[in-house]
Formats: sequence, structure tokens, C-alpha cells
Amino acid sequence: MSRFEDRMVARIPELTRAAVERCAAEIPFYGLLPRELLDGDVRAAFDQTIRLVTTTLREDRGPNATELTEIIDWSARRAAEGLPLDAAIAAYPVGWQACWELLAEDADAADLRRYGAHVLRYLAAVLPALALAHLHEQQQIEGQRRDTRRGLIAALLAGEPAADLAEQAGVALADAYLVVVFRLGPGGDDARPTVRRVQAALDAHQQADVLAALGPDGGTILLPGSPGDGLPALMERVAEATSRTVTAAVATAADHAAVPGALAEAEQIADLLGRLDRPPGVYRLDDVLLEYQMARPGPALPALAAKLDPLDGRPVLLDTVRTFVRHGHNRARAAAELRIHRNTLDYRLAKVAKLVGLDLGSPDGLRILDAAVTARALARP
Repeated sequence: MSRFEDRMVARIPELTRAAVERCAAEIPFYGLLPRELLDGDVRAAFDQTIRLVTTTLREDRGPNATELTEIIDWSARRAAEGLPLDAAIAAYPVGWQACWELLAEDADAADLRRYGAHVLRYLAAVLPALALAHLHEQQQIEGQRRDTRRGLIAALLAGEPAADLAEQAGVALADAYLVVVFRLGPGGDDARPTVRRVQAALDAHQQADVLAALGPDGGTILLPGSPGDGLPALMERVAEATSRTVTAAVATAADHAAVPGALAEAEQIADLLGRLDRPPGVYRLDDVLLEYQMARPGPALPALAAKLDPLDGRPVLLDTVRTFVRHGHNRARAAAELRIHRNTLDYRLAKVAKLVGLDLGSPDGLRILDAAVTARALARP
């Protein structure tokens, strides 16, 4: 062993202390660590690293397989404990710079060149292994976190105990939730980017701990808070992220026990929206009260739907009726959408009135026509 390696071994406590202090001063993560941790685990890790560099310098070699395995194991454990990858990588050059400055005080140029070249060779072997180990551990942790969050939302939606799962996932359960069932309009072919983009939009939402079960064409979201907490803006963000329209049904769960009932209500509203061909937007029960009630089993629904049976085989008249009803009996807007003259619309409606036996000039006739259009939509599979 040369005098340079002898001096390194003799100064390991001093080198270790200098490396720890430099990291605490220059790397934010280390600067936030408590003193006892810096003087304990962090200092022990630097001590071990400096000893390994001294050994490999003396033997003029890089770390062997056994030594790399120990480094990888250490990196994985630190990642599991929350050490960020950027801080783990930065600690090496920062720490070795502090050591270099101390060693340069009584070393000749030849020793410093040899030391510098060896440290670079050491870092070239260690840093890629450290990064891979760190990333692998973070992927495992993230995978476990995703699985736990999926289990958490499944438990909440099923009305099962969720406190333990929430603690494991690091999620603070809200007192109340908005249960949102949303559907994406036609668009992208690849499910994975769609789910990723929706999740990114949810992650960007200012409200913490949004839980979601997502698929390629929509999903279910548990949004903490009350009906006024930015849901329309969130759905607009999802639409922008996916370049697809969004139709969302929402119900309020006042507590955890109410989540399954709110889910059932939101799913029924979402089903109605699809059958009624409602435009994209956010809908609550109040927005479809009549249709929701009409969809309940009973003899009135098929009877109302049958009112329009005389229009079977006349798609132009059926489309005219639907458009007229959708625009709230506003003939000018209905004619504009159909791209026909107002007189043509009046002619078609007169023909409809004769075929179905309704007076479309009376309030009662219009109410029955509205109900018949809705009933016919609800009667579809």
C-alpha cells in the first residue's frame, strides 16, 4: 500500500465527516435530515464507501460482483426508505469533491491523478447500478401503491372497511365524496395512453387524494368534497387531455357508508344519459328527474313509447320530432338544426300530429309528445 492509501485510511473519519457536511450543505434532501441521522446512518454509509474506494484503489481495480451486489442492496434499501434518486446520485460527486480537497493538502500530482482516475472508474461502475436498483425499487413501491389504491377504491365502492387500506396507501379519507361515473366519447384506439392521460389530469387536480378506477372508455372517480368543488373544470381537463368528449354522472355520498348507494345512482344516471343521447357535460339526478322516474318499471312506459309507433318506417318524421322536443318546442332552432325551412318543419309536425293523434298546439299534446320521445328512447336496449 502506498503512502497515499495509508493516509486515506488514517483520515477516513475526517474524510467521512467532510463528505457528510458537504452533502448537507449542497444537497437539499440531506440538508433537511435530522442531525442524528446524518451522524448515524449517513456517516456510516460514507465510511463504508470510502473504505471500498481505498481498497479498490490499492488493488487497482473496479468494484467486483460481490461489492456491487452490496451497493445495489444498499441503494434499494435507501430507495425504500425514501431517498430520492437525484440525491443518491448527487451524494457521490459532492462527497468525493470534499474528499479530494482534503487529500490534495498533502498529496503529490501523481497520486492525485491516480486517485482522480480511479474515482471516475469507480463512479462509472457504481452509478448505473445504483440508478437501476433505485428505479427498480421505486417501480415496485409504485406498483404496490397502485394496487393498494385500487383495493381502497374497490372497498369504498363496495361499502367495505377501508381505513387500513387508506393508511397503507397514504391516503387521507374524506368525510364525504362525489361519486362520478364518466364515459369518454369516440376517440383514441390505444387504451394505455388514454388511461395515463386521464390519470395525469386527475393528478393535476388541486384537490388531494382523488381515487379512480379507470378504463379505456371511462371509469369511476371518488372526488373528496361537495358538489361545488370544481367537477366541471376537472371533466374539461380530462376532455382536453384525451381529446375526447366527456359525459359524467355524479351523486353525493355524505359519508363512507353512502358511497355504494351513490355509485348505484350515478351508474343509473350514466345509463340514462347514454340511452337519451344527451350531449357531453356533468349531470346530476336533478337534471334527469323525469327521465329517471319514467325509467322505473311500470305499464306507462311502453304505452307512452307506443304513441310514436305510427312513425315507424318514417325516419325523417322521427328525427323531426326528436329535434323539436330537444329544442324545447322552439321551431326556429329545430328548423335550423334540421337545415329546413320553418314552413317545412310546420308541415312535418302537422303530419306527425295526424299520424299519432296528438294536438301539438295544446300544452297537453306537447307534454305527451315529450314523454313519448323519452319513453321511446328509454325502451331501447
